[in-house]
Amino acid sequence: MQWVTRKNANVDRIACPWLIKRFVDKDATFLFVAADEVAAVAAQTGAIPFDVKGVELGHVDGRCSFESIMLKYHLTDPALLRLAKIVHGADVSADINIVPEAAGLGAVAHGFALVHGEDDHAKIRLETPVYDALYAWCADQS
Repeated sequence: MQWVTRKNANVDRIACPWLIKRFVDKDATFLFVAADEVAAVAAQTGAIPFDVKGVELGHVDGRCSFESIMLKYHLTDPALLRLAKIVHGADVSADINIVPEAAGLGAVAHGFALVHGEDDHAKIRLETPVYDALYAWCADQS
C-alpha cells in the first residue's frame, strides 16, 4: 500500500512509517507532499493519508498520529504502548514531560531533521534503527 503525508517530516511523520512497516504493512511505500496536496494525492493514488489535519490517522482526540494508527490497527503490544507515550511526548510540545524519554527522542529527531532537511526518505532509513532500538528498550522495560 501507499501512504501519504506532509513533507519535511519530524517526530511523528518518521515514527509512523516505522510503525506501519513493522506492524501494519511491511511493503508500505511513503509519499511526502505539500500539506495542501495530501488529500488530492490520496484521492489520485489511493494512498492512505496520515499525520495531516482532518484525517483519521492524524492528531485526533488528544492522540498523535502514531497513537491513532495503533488504535485503528488494534496494536496493543505493551512495548508499543510505552513507545507511543515517548513518541507522543516528543511530538506534542505541551506533553514533552509525559515520560523522560520524550525529550531525548525529540532532540534526536530534531537533529535528524536539521541534518537531512526535506530528505524524508533518508530520515526514515536512518532513524529506523533508532526506533528499533527504542522499541527493544521498551520491550525490556515491560
